[in-house]
Amino acid sequence: MGSKYSNHLYNKNLQPYANRLRKEMTKAEACLWKYVLRASKLKDYPFRRQRPVLNYIADFMCKPLMLIIEVDGSIHELEEVRQKDKVRQQALEESGFTVLRFTNEEVLTNIQWVQSYLEEWIEKKTGSKG
Repeated sequence: MGSKYSNHLYNKNLQPYANRLRKEMTKAEACLWKYVLRASKLKDYPFRRQRPVLNYIADFMCKPLMLIIEVDGSIHELEEVRQKDKVRQQALEESGFTVLRFTNEEVLTNIQWVQSYLEEWIEKKTGSKG
């Protein structure tokens, strides 16, 4: 890739948009960040929020795991948005990331399940329960 991308496909051109999104997180994103991902709470892995990757801004990204977590609101039920999500996910996966998606409802009504799912995914990926 050219100089446009570095540091795990970080796209510095999207930084102003990422900063804005960080300040305007949805309720579900804020809850997932505060209670599960922030300060390496999830199995000591560091996550970044609203991280520019390729030509997209990932809701959450963990570089060591090459994991992107997306929290989808009701807008993602629209066919046009679904198609964009599909293209986005394919590009990210082709770049080596795993993309896990959760709905706002899953995060807001069953955050313990979301956390358990992520912990199990990490255990399978890393082969450790640590």
